[in-house]
Amino acid sequence: MATTNFSGPITAGQIRNTTGTTLGENIKNIGQVLMSQSVNVDIHDASHLNQVCAVIPANSQIVDVILNVTTANDDTTASSVSVGTVADADAFINAQSVQALGTFHGTLDTEATNVGTTDIQVLADFTATDGDGTTGVGTVTVLYMQNNSVQDAVDL
Repeated sequence: MATTNFSGPITAGQIRNTTGTTLGENIKNIGQVLMSQSVNVDIHDASHLNQVCAVIPANSQIVDVILNVTTANDDTTASSVSVGTVADADAFINAQSVQALGTFHGTLDTEATNVGTTDIQVLADFTATDGDGTTGVGTVTVLYMQNNSVQDAVDL
């Protein structure tokens, strides 16, 4: 299958700027395309730290960070996943148990609203208390809008 690459950001709509008050004629309707990066993370055996889940381009806005546990970890004691950055290891998901199936959404703070002027790595840390689990499958997905400039609402 062929793939297509864009240098981004990708937008959709035909009115770039608001110059009046008539929908469909002169009110901005351009929007960003939602991007995603996903990776399977190790959630079995001993702890696995600093697993790279995504590299988010500078000036992007992270919309959601999702952890899908599709095979539960069978460790006899607590095991969890945190998702964050080098600067803040649990910036997006804080010590979520992976001993049951589920889909877990992160709590996003200012690090997500504006990635900043340099790319960031989103990392996952799997922590197992005693590391005797033999099963566990998880996927981390980061949804973001590339080079998105968050704007204030416009009163009409």
